[in-house]
Amino acid sequence: MQQLNFPSYNFRLKNSENKVSIFDEIRKKFIILTPEEWVRQHVIQFLIQEKKYPKSLINVEKVLNVNGLRKRYDIVVFNPNGTIFILVECKAPEIKTSQATFDQIARYNMTLNAQFLMVTNGLNHYFCQMDFDNEKYNFLQALPYYELANSTI
Repeated sequence: MQQLNFPSYNFRLKNSENKVSIFDEIRKKFIILTPEEWVRQHVIQFLIQEKKYPKSLINVEKVLNVNGLRKRYDIVVFNPNGTIFILVECKAPEIKTSQATFDQIARYNMTLNAQFLMVTNGLNHYFCQMDFDNEKYNFLQALPYYELANSTI
């Protein structure tokens, strides 16, 4: 798989029927390794190892309804009170992050109301903090660490 713009992490991989799978610590099962899954697993490790978010607050690939349509988010990080703190949209490295990507995550966030957004293709990462009062998002240099984020809740 392609080298991504994340620290190096150790992953559990297995090969079965000529398909490589990667172990997802959150879903606790092996998932077929696609380029997008490669990015998703790096984001999960980034959130756990670098930003110190507890695994128990991270959720991966769940269905949500957006304007009556069934959609699937990539990753959310919950606040301890159950509200959504971070919404992450992952794309494969060959997919350029565009306005359409931000429109997609913004549509999802109309339902989820996350405080922070992350959009990544593994090579380029974008972080935003929501400004619900003015209906916009402000770009940030990085996501907050768990301890800092949790002290403001």
